[in-house]
Amino acid sequence: MNTMHHIGLDIHKKTIAFCCKKVDGTIVDRGIIPATRSSLTQWLQQRKQPWAAAMEATMFTGWVYDFMLPHCQALKVAHPQMLKAITTAKKKNDRDDAERIADLLRCNLLPECYIAPAEVRDLRRVLRYRNLLVREAVKMKNKTSGLLMEVGAPYDKQRLHRKGYFAGLIDQLDFVPDSVIQLLKICRMNIETFDQLQNQLTQALVEHPDIAQRVQLLMTIPGVGKVSALTWILEIGDISRFSRISQLVSYCGLCSAQNQSAGKDKRGPISKKRNKHLQTILVEAAKIAPRWNRQLAEVHERELCRGHRNRATLAVARKLVAYMFAVDRTGEPFIMQATEQQAA
Repeated sequence: MNTMHHIGLDIHKKTIAFCCKKVDGTIVDRGIIPATRSSLTQWLQQRKQPWAAAMEATMFTGWVYDFMLPHCQALKVAHPQMLKAITTAKKKNDRDDAERIADLLRCNLLPECYIAPAEVRDLRRVLRYRNLLVREAVKMKNKTSGLLMEVGAPYDKQRLHRKGYFAGLIDQLDFVPDSVIQLLKICRMNIETFDQLQNQLTQALVEHPDIAQRVQLLMTIPGVGKVSALTWILEIGDISRFSRISQLVSYCGLCSAQNQSAGKDKRGPISKKRNKHLQTILVEAAKIAPRWNRQLAEVHERELCRGHRNRATLAVARKLVAYMFAVDRTGEPFIMQATEQQAA
């Protein structure tokens, strides 16, 4: 007789709702416990039978997953978007959500998603914090420009954020209120602090022994820098989980969603169901990569001749995904091939 128990968990900031069922669907136990490690420890001690559990991917899932993994036969994480399509119901509460997750796990219908190892998630958290610092620095730069425009002070837009030019500009603003001068100095101090911190975090990630070799291999591709390589490695994790380039293109959000019905195939804008961090970095890299990679420059020119600059950028981004996939999967450095013009 199969004595395995299947447990569904609905995790929130302060509470965790659970529902434990047998294989035949009989409810063994259900309830709500505080979302603390001490409460989970007591709850785990009450599990006398072999058990498997499933939970929805949320910002609280990571620590619960790491804490429970050594104690169960199997632990799965459900994709939140796909789970929503399956479990949509008129009546919704934490207890019912936990029961539905338990049923999906018991019937082997759970839309499971990939969860990276704890080491990768730790490094990914650092990289995303670095991206936050960059965004904050951009806000400070925009605020600096805004303050100068508010008081009618002329400035050189291209040189504004250079240290020497900014110091000289401050000395020349004798007609500007002292309050604005102080705000400008604060903005400059924040920009320098954010830049210094993000550079330190980036360098520490590049030199990390677990990913340093992969980073160096990806950087052999002309047009791929430190941030692009780090984002690729830490957002994708294990490259072997992708078998085709088309899967990666879809994961990065560089293609449109498919809508096919009655033999008609409709295509729209690029899909919003994607890894937004990868999509942002790849699109930004695709805008400047053709300057250093002649193969990507040919792709850009060919698509640009058709009259749409954004489509040309997406074509370069997809080609960049193909290059990075090949290098990361084979473990061999990138070798520039002869272009069509050189071959002719």
